[in-house]
Amino acid sequence: MMNCQEIRELMPDLAAGLSAVTPELSEHLRACVGCAGALQQIRQTMNLLDEWQAPEPSPYFDVRLQARLREEMAKPRRGGLQWFRKPALAVSLAVLMAASVSLFRNGAVNAPAVPAMATVAEPGTAVGDLQALDNNHDLYSDFDVLDDLQVQPDVNANP
Repeated sequence: MMNCQEIRELMPDLAAGLSAVTPELSEHLRACVGCAGALQQIRQTMNLLDEWQAPEPSPYFDVRLQARLREEMAKPRRGGLQWFRKPALAVSLAVLMAASVSLFRNGAVNAPAVPAMATVAEPGTAVGDLQALDNNHDLYSDFDVLDDLQVQPDVNANP
């Protein structure tokens, strides 16, 4: 037997007549008043939408619209920033971005130096292990060396 969630997923297609009503579906609709009511409401809504007619614009709508567009086009442009709308702005911004990227890559723009850590954390802590990884990056990046290392049992581990 179908559940209410499955029926709700099929309701738009059922109301529009795009999906066939199966015996299992009819049985559920007879037994479930909520699903039957929801299907009926969707059908009523679709019928109302089928009957609805969009209002026609007034006969002078196009004439008034064209007159308004001519008025707006005839108005003088205000503001000294009209050059922003020209393609030259896009080109100049692209050149500026390219120049800044090339300066950054060539090192002309230096980021402020981060001071080195003054203290060294003790080994075995998270910070100490990260510092050891950072200091010995070349050693740890070669996994063959790590495979050759002997694993030493932890003497502090409790069995």
